[in-house]
Amino acid sequence: MGKTDDTTGQAVAAFVILRAGNEPSDALVAELRDHVGQAIGPIAKPRSILFTEDLPKTRSGKIMRRLLRNVAEDQALGDTTTLADPGVVDGIKSRYLSTAADED
Repeated sequence: MGKTDDTTGQAVAAFVILRAGNEPSDALVAELRDHVGQAIGPIAKPRSILFTEDLPKTRSGKIMRRLLRNVAEDQALGDTTTLADPGVVDGIKSRYLSTAADED
């Protein structure tokens, strides 16, 4: 997901669902960033990575990227009535904002 950045213009914000048995950690963040840098290129490394249990999806299963972009940009969420579980995006936003505050 793209996020406005004062230095580069656009920074990558990643929302990651971990498989069972994996726990979020700083080491895993570094490993994910390095993997993206090697697989895609250094410019694609995520500036921020947020581990989450679910993503905002429509009833058909499509991920609502607009809502994730709004979370990354700290903007109003807009219409969430088409989501299968509207509470998911609120949880992501609160975790994202607390993580972003820790990074500052």
